[in-house]
Amino acid sequence: MEHELKRTLGVSDAVVVGLGAMVGAGIFAALAPAAGAAGGGLLAALAVAGVVAYCNAHSSARLAVRYPASGGTYVYGRERLGPFWGYLAGWGFVIGKTASCAAMALTVGAYLWPGQQHAVAVAAVVALTAASYGGVQKSARVARVIVVVVLAVLAGVVVVCLSSGAAELGRPSGSPEGIFGLLQGAGLLFFAFAGYARITTLGEEVRDPERTIPRAVPIALGIALLVYAAVAVAALSVLGAEGLAQSSAPLAEAVRAAGRPGLAPVVRVGAALAALGSLLALVLGVSRTVLAMARDGHLPRALATVHPRHQVPHHAELAVGAIVAVLAATADLRGAIGFSSFGVLAYYAIANVSAWTLDSAVKGRAVAAVGLSGCVVLACALPLASAVAGAAVLAVGVLVYGVRGRLRSGI
Repeated sequence: MEHELKRTLGVSDAVVVGLGAMVGAGIFAALAPAAGAAGGGLLAALAVAGVVAYCNAHSSARLAVRYPASGGTYVYGRERLGPFWGYLAGWGFVIGKTASCAAMALTVGAYLWPGQQHAVAVAAVVALTAASYGGVQKSARVARVIVVVVLAVLAGVVVVCLSSGAAELGRPSGSPEGIFGLLQGAGLLFFAFAGYARITTLGEEVRDPERTIPRAVPIALGIALLVYAAVAVAALSVLGAEGLAQSSAPLAEAVRAAGRPGLAPVVRVGAALAALGSLLALVLGVSRTVLAMARDGHLPRALATVHPRHQVPHHAELAVGAIVAVLAATADLRGAIGFSSFGVLAYYAIANVSAWTLDSAVKGRAVAAVGLSGCVVLACALPLASAVAGAAVLAVGVLVYGVRGRLRSGI
């Protein structure tokens, strides 16, 4: 029992955890590089990213119902495809998302106190690791507050932009950058959608997972897609695709262009809170995947210990928090969007292949096939440096797996 978690999350809690991850720093950061890649095709790129995300979410939800345990696709790949594929999914997720944790922490520092962003980032990691250590219900309550505030800020951005005299819904938004640019923009925007995985990685802590997970995933994803579409339309209406692409803080710039510069600091605070929400959800997801991998001996088994009182994988959470704090103190990882997207797309490619094997139902297999194809296409369309770095990380994981196998067999 010392390695098992307690089921305490209901549908609303799971939705909030997913929204906390999706409606996070991605919407404040990913729009600009995506606009630079997709140009006038930004909204089409958002639609493509949303379709791929839906297919991945559908496959993940089906798998989570069958295997309601911590670890997400690590567990699904292991059970449906074999230990190697589960390990590869877990490896890509843990490495990529640990880097994303540091990137989110640095985003908090950059918005709140640019001159001391590393110190603020470390403080944010310590605070949210402590919050997650207190139990998943406590984390869900913190996420709920953050989600409400961030949604209010984003609603304010949409209203201010669309109601201003500067808004032109038919504003020239630049010419589309071709199909490759559109797909690259979709791949970058996928970074902002990836948070629904938090719901499935917390599968062992969800009450009645057969009912809760299939309801929570599409609800969270649907809300996030509507929010992203509204924000993208509002930002394009006052900045256009070119102005959006050139901005380092696109939503703050959008309210300035709308004639409300006094609201820019509010947007900055909202962005910092959004990054905090993403960081909290990431710590939860990464630590649960670490827990699952440690149970199987792919990571030190001490990381599989569950706190008897708080019912959290406290050793895994502390380890993840410590590594992220070190990265946040010593590195600048804000350019990790493409790298993270590659790892997550590889993760969901394995999830879709796993879902294909569940049964022969036409709908399930069709959705899995579309999701798999979308993951492969978007991963290949990412900037070359991101794709190369992501492939290198997966290759290192394969090497580690092979070396460990040889050592275990005594060869």
